[in-house]
Amino acid sequence: MHSPIIAPVVALVAWTLVVWIWMYVKRIPAMSRAGIDSRNLVGGSGADLKARIEPQAQWPADNYNHLLEQPTIFYAIALSLALMEQGAGVNATIAWAYVFLRIAHSIVQITVNRVIVRFGIFTLSTLCLMALTLHASLALIGAHHL
Repeated sequence: MHSPIIAPVVALVAWTLVVWIWMYVKRIPAMSRAGIDSRNLVGGSGADLKARIEPQAQWPADNYNHLLEQPTIFYAIALSLALMEQGAGVNATIAWAYVFLRIAHSIVQITVNRVIVRFGIFTLSTLCLMALTLHASLALIGAHHL
């Protein structure tokens, strides 16, 4: 039997892969519109591409990068909680809240990209991450069982 906190981990990985697909659905046509021939393209970086395509086509790539940053801490703490048999109850609920907030952050960034809205969602998701970390820390010293 698996820990309930594993499901939000899998869900966030799946969402990250959806954003990866979304990135290419937006980028490939934008590259074509910018006259970039990807078949003959050698070298370059994301910054080079960002300078040549419209900003809206870059937003999914920016979000994909964001999903490979802070969520790595989520994966570590969620798996730690699962290994400590603390991945059920309130911790699973907080993990799901984190995932839903990250999905909301993605949708905002990829569609309208309102920074103040993104910042609010990011802050709420970080509070979830802090709560999971606190619970794992308390479980480590034997002071907490949720």
